[in-house]
Amino acid sequence: MPEKRPVTSRKRITGPSTPSRRLERNRDRSRLAVPGDDQIRKAIASDPDAAPIADDDWFRRAKIVLPEPKKAVSIRLDRDVMDWFQRQGKGYQTRINAVLRAYVQGQPPVAGRR
Repeated sequence: MPEKRPVTSRKRITGPSTPSRRLERNRDRSRLAVPGDDQIRKAIASDPDAAPIADDDWFRRAKIVLPEPKKAVSIRLDRDVMDWFQRQGKGYQTRINAVLRAYVQGQPPVAGRR
């Protein structure tokens, strides 16, 4: 039969809530207040890294560019290489493609070849 432990009282770690602690918590919450639209616009305008706001003219000139479809291929890879990529999770084929692309881009151009 398992041994029974005596019940002991647990001490409060945070201490009792006092008016000063409540005031302090409320001050902390006020810093989390949601900024208004004007504050957001001013922050964007003062941020040198913010992209300009796109207007109607920009949307009229914008062109949708779809990526080229991938070509389905069958290649033989070492089991440990394939296992490593698959262990990285969903999107492992995209990562294999990225590694191959980085290799190709790092090679000098070959004249007369595509």
